[in-house]
Amino acid sequence: MARIAVVGSINMDLVTTTARRPQPGETVLGSGFESVPGGKGSNQAIAASRAGAEVEFVGAVGDDVFAGELRQVLAEAGVGIGRLRSLAGPSGVASIVVDSSGENSIIVVGGANAGLSELSTADLRAIAEADVLLCQLEIPVATVLTAARHARAHGTTVLLNPSPAQDLPTEMWAAVDIAIVNEGEARRLGAVLEAVPHLVVTRGAAGARYRGPGGEFSHPGIAVRVVDTTGAGDTFTGVLAAHWHEGPQTALTWACTAGALATTKLGASVAIPSRAEIERALP
Repeated sequence: MARIAVVGSINMDLVTTTARRPQPGETVLGSGFESVPGGKGSNQAIAASRAGAEVEFVGAVGDDVFAGELRQVLAEAGVGIGRLRSLAGPSGVASIVVDSSGENSIIVVGGANAGLSELSTADLRAIAEADVLLCQLEIPVATVLTAARHARAHGTTVLLNPSPAQDLPTEMWAAVDIAIVNEGEARRLGAVLEAVPHLVVTRGAAGARYRGPGGEFSHPGIAVRVVDTTGAGDTFTGVLAAHWHEGPQTALTWACTAGALATTKLGASVAIPSRAEIERALP
């Protein structure tokens, strides 16, 4: 069983469904609304745990009405929350609009995630004891860099999902072992990804492609009825981290299958499949 430390974000997703997303200045009628725990860090942690990994989450919630439910969703998924702190102020929130094709538009307000500015001795110990450190960019970049450097110094594999895509210091890329990006992020980041030993590019319904020391290969997606693509990339990333120790080919097979299954339900964390569900759908 892989041991994974996730240093990342946790949000309450406010999900509105509508026939089509509005144009600038336009008002459209929605067909439904749900509040669903999410956030890239939390989603990836839950996906890794459901895929069979032992996961410890390092993050922050606020002191608002969402905090209790955000803690609960991690705990119920078997994710360790001993390193999840409470900060004064609001928790992170994501406003998500999903259209009839399952495509989405998202606005994220960091809240407590933006206050995750320091890592404690216990946080650093959890990173050093993990097999994989999994990070994203919905928390301060300086915190991610501290975590990555500490992981590298203690032999922990660093997996970065550099999303939302942004310019990062050179020393960040020097500490990354595996980068997972979508095609748009790959185009934006361009040449800086060449320095990363292992690169995985997700391609939506077309699956994913891998480049690493052993060569390159692609893995096809699986056909499903898409309801909502929110969280599919996070599911892919968490499941890939959980199975990375089995090699890139096996990890991508699990990740592509899990990512596809995650699009068959509305919401992010609630749509993440279990290990048994993934196994039944494996090609």
